[in-house]
Amino acid sequence: MPRSARLDAPGVLHHIIIRGIERRYLFKDDRDRENFLERLSVLLPETKTICYAWVLMPNHAHFLLRSGEAGISQLMQRLLTGYAVYFNRRHTRHGQLFQNRYKSIICQEDAYLRELVRYIHLNPIRGEIVEDLNGLNGYPYGGHSALTGHKQRPWQETRYVLSYFGKKLSAARKRYIAYVQEALDQGRRPELTGGGLIRSLGGWDEVKKGRLKGHERIKSDERILGDNDFANEKMNRHYELKSRGFDLNRVENRVMEIFGIERETLYSKGRRNLQVEARSVLCYWAARELGLSATEMAKRLGMTQPGVGYAVSRGEDIVKRMKYSLGD
Repeated sequence: MPRSARLDAPGVLHHIIIRGIERRYLFKDDRDRENFLERLSVLLPETKTICYAWVLMPNHAHFLLRSGEAGISQLMQRLLTGYAVYFNRRHTRHGQLFQNRYKSIICQEDAYLRELVRYIHLNPIRGEIVEDLNGLNGYPYGGHSALTGHKQRPWQETRYVLSYFGKKLSAARKRYIAYVQEALDQGRRPELTGGGLIRSLGGWDEVKKGRLKGHERIKSDERILGDNDFANEKMNRHYELKSRGFDLNRVENRVMEIFGIERETLYSKGRRNLQVEARSVLCYWAARELGLSATEMAKRLGMTQPGVGYAVSRGEDIVKRMKYSLGD
């Protein structure tokens, strides 16, 4: 049976799962784990990929990533190929290390980012590697410890995730920990690891209406986690803009045209309503339409990363309310 084409484009949120072939170990000791993380720490900035959540388990691993300009495949090919060569050489083995291709599920951010962060980071408790949240706080091979402030991972985007839980860092961390604690008894969540949309039966709207009673798990496209038409709309939009030559300069020009301002005003740190709205729309289009990272926009605009996150949400409201269009 032919393989399905990858769903890939800049700025798309992916839940990535890798597994060892025949359930064998991918990481035999901390030296293996550190080697993998060192490769990841180099490749994420090189490919402009953003990592929101991750965990390394003995025979599999999870990642929540936002793809860079080249999509997610470039990162994964370089990461997995390089690590497999290292692993085989070190452990004097030959042949395939990973089970088939990595699994990539594109996800609707607003609906699933928080849930996926929590689900991924609870893996060590579900897998009985650590006993409880105290153990998870200190577990060095998962992203939870960076979100709680117990570990420093410069390549992991923590502030954007924590912005979903509050504006002040200390309060956001407390709310995040409470959110994780609420799910300690949830167990496995198949719907977060490839349940997909049930398009042929009307999607999640129909699921909620109860039309799928008696079906514990019905799958259509395991590469998608979101509401009706989310994937098609997201992917088509990215490729359309790319084919039309859209870049940040063109988006800036469109924002300046809409608000009747100059570039100097757009990038100044004033707090007039016009400036705030213009910068918010710029952040929204740059992040959601072009796939630029919060880190990149924060540096460009002289803002904090959480500030960019709030601006993206504000910009989305403005665009929808005013019916602004990026281009004809």
